[in-house]
Amino acid sequence: MNTYLLPFFAIVIGIAIALVTKKQTSKGTKLLLSFSGAFLLAVTLFDLLPEVYHHLGGKQTGLLIMYGILVQVILEFLSKGVEHGHVYTPKDSKKFPWVLFISLCIHSFLEGFPIHHHSDMLYGVLIHKIPIATLLTTFLLQSDFSRAQSIGFLVVFMTMTPLGTYISNNTVLTTNYLDIVNALVIGIFLHIGTIILFETGDGHKFNLSKVAVICFGVLIANLI
Repeated sequence: MNTYLLPFFAIVIGIAIALVTKKQTSKGTKLLLSFSGAFLLAVTLFDLLPEVYHHLGGKQTGLLIMYGILVQVILEFLSKGVEHGHVYTPKDSKKFPWVLFISLCIHSFLEGFPIHHHSDMLYGVLIHKIPIATLLTTFLLQSDFSRAQSIGFLVVFMTMTPLGTYISNNTVLTTNYLDIVNALVIGIFLHIGTIILFETGDGHKFNLSKVAVICFGVLIANLI
């Protein structure tokens, strides 16, 4: 049950942070984003990648991971990089961003596939979701969208990862097909994790606090 509820609560926490900070992107949110990127990248390399390589073999896994990276590149082109913290501020526009919404939901849906059988990935995904939900809520608060549109956006976004987990756990998919999807997700996570690590600082610069939270994220992933 936690595999369905924890991603949901992670988004609730992110929304609460955005409401408390009152439309401002705080330094703490940026550091949490760096920590989440390091943690997600580390648990992907420590836990998910070795298992997929074991089941599919080296060349096929590498090819699928590359496809996953390309899928994420396309999704980020459509979503403007919301998945790793690049949220633009709308300027007097009431036009609902359907392309951003759909691409972000696809990304969130795919995240749900590996977490049922990999508890470490569950924690990686939920920690990743908190700052993303904060930034997404900040974007919605700064927009001219109606309250109903903003709430609907967040509610559907909340359901996507649990839906992916439910489908991977309850549909008739062979282990081979699940490993294929997981390999694609590895590519998505590798791309997101590395982008977060190198693009969350001002001017792409590392500072001591950012280095510290990145190292801490890797350490925690190694210990769990």
